[in-house]
Amino acid sequence: MNAVIPRSHPRYESLKTRERMKEALGQGLIHETGLIAHGRGEAFDYLLGEETIPPALEAEKVAVAALLLARHPVISVNGNVVALAAKECVCLASALPANLEVNLFHRTEERVHRLVDVLTHHGAKGVYGLKGDARIPGLTHDRGRCDSQGIFSADVVLVPLEDGDRCQALTTMKKRVIAIDLNPLSRTARTADITIVDDVRRALKNMEKIVEEYKACPLPALQDMVSQWDNMAMLREVLQFLSKRLYAFF
Repeated sequence: MNAVIPRSHPRYESLKTRERMKEALGQGLIHETGLIAHGRGEAFDYLLGEETIPPALEAEKVAVAALLLARHPVISVNGNVVALAAKECVCLASALPANLEVNLFHRTEERVHRLVDVLTHHGAKGVYGLKGDARIPGLTHDRGRCDSQGIFSADVVLVPLEDGDRCQALTTMKKRVIAIDLNPLSRTARTADITIVDDVRRALKNMEKIVEEYKACPLPALQDMVSQWDNMAMLREVLQFLSKRLYAFF
C-alpha cells in the first residue's frame, strides 16, 4: 500500500520520490541496490539545499552546448534514471535531438525491455539498448554491453547518475562524457568532462529550457563555452558551497 503523504509535510517531494522508487522496484524497473544509490544522492541533495546551485547551472549550460555541438549525442539511462525522470529524459532527447540508450550494471533482458517500454510510453522513439551487440573496452561486467549504433558510436554521452568505471572507460574511448551526479567527490564527478552536481530531474528540466535558448547561438560561441570549461574548478566551487552551508549550521 502506498503511503498517503500530505502536501504540508516539509519533506513532501523527497518522500514522494521515495514512494516512486519503491513502486519502480515492485515493477522490476530497478535493482535493489538502486535504492541505496538513491539514498546516497538524496543525502547530498539535502546538503545542497535541494535546489540548483550556481555552479550546477553553469555546468548545465556548458553541457547543453556540448550536446548541441555533438555529431551523435546519446543519453544513457539506467533503472533509477527511468524511474525518476523518464519523461524528462525523453523531452530533452527530443529537444536536442539525441538518442536514448538503456544500459544496466545488473542487466536482464526482461528489465531492459521494461525500461524501453516505459521510455516509449513517454514518447521516445528508437531507444537503443536491446541489441547489446557491442562492448565498451575494459569493462567485463554487463555495463560494458551497449549498442553499436548507440553509445558505442556516440561522440558525446550524457550519463545521469553515478557510474565511475564506465565513465572512465568512455573517456578513454575519447568520447566527451557529461555526468549528472549529486556526489561531487565520486569517481564519476572527477572523471567526467562536464559534471552537473544537481538532482537528475531538476538538471534535465533546466537543460531542456537551455536548449531552446542556445539553439540560436552561433557555433563558435558554443565551442568557446565547451573549450574554456574547467571541470575541476567547478567541483571546487561546489565543495566550497557545501563547506559554507555546513559551517552556517553552527
